[in-house]
Amino acid sequence: MLDVLVRKLQHGAILSPADIAALERSVTAVEGIAAREDMIAEGDRPEYVHVVLEGAACRYKLLADGSRQIMAWLVPGDFCDLHVAILGSMDHNIGALSDSKIALIRPEAVVKLTETSPALSRALWWAALVDEAILREWLVGMGRRPADRQIAHLFCELRDRLQAVGQAPGNVLRMPVTQLQLADTVGLTSVHVNRTLQELRRRDLISWRGRSLTIKDVDGLQAFAGFDANYLHLSKRAVA
Repeated sequence: MLDVLVRKLQHGAILSPADIAALERSVTAVEGIAAREDMIAEGDRPEYVHVVLEGAACRYKLLADGSRQIMAWLVPGDFCDLHVAILGSMDHNIGALSDSKIALIRPEAVVKLTETSPALSRALWWAALVDEAILREWLVGMGRRPADRQIAHLFCELRDRLQAVGQAPGNVLRMPVTQLQLADTVGLTSVHVNRTLQELRRRDLISWRGRSLTIKDVDGLQAFAGFDANYLHLSKRAVA
């Protein structure tokens, strides 16, 4: 049931069969969330920690004028709100970008995992620290990268994150966002994003049809974006 989560966490620590079994037992339920449905709102005190098993979600903030800033894409294997086990209330919203399957774990169960298994404690710390590293890279992108490099960098990152949990075969990615949601991610207008995607297509780096993104030239896209995957910390420590 938690294959994608186990695959991800094994990049951060060597998990024993007992660790994996404890992780499986910690799940209270698995539920479906429809696209564009919020699973957690700012100010909520969630009853559960949420883990994406299928589909995609995002962290976002709403501004006073109704505009939205997406601050993270959450893909299979990602915790949506691991910090609530300590902080309690939410300071942002989490919504489904597509129809998704979500595992629910009680915060006290997360605390117990960290107290009883050094490996799981390390793995969960690793997951939280990688989330911070990704956010730092996104801030650099929004502040300093031209739009075409910024979007190319996001595509390179998404490919590596999906392949780390056994998805995106053949460099074909199930895109978690529409072009409008991509605009909300990079802080640009949808018109600007459309022009940027056309430029990446013109360079024969990508093809995007519907929700399917094909990276046609991985090395070329990485070079164009100036992409270095070091911040994802995906060195494999154990094989699932």
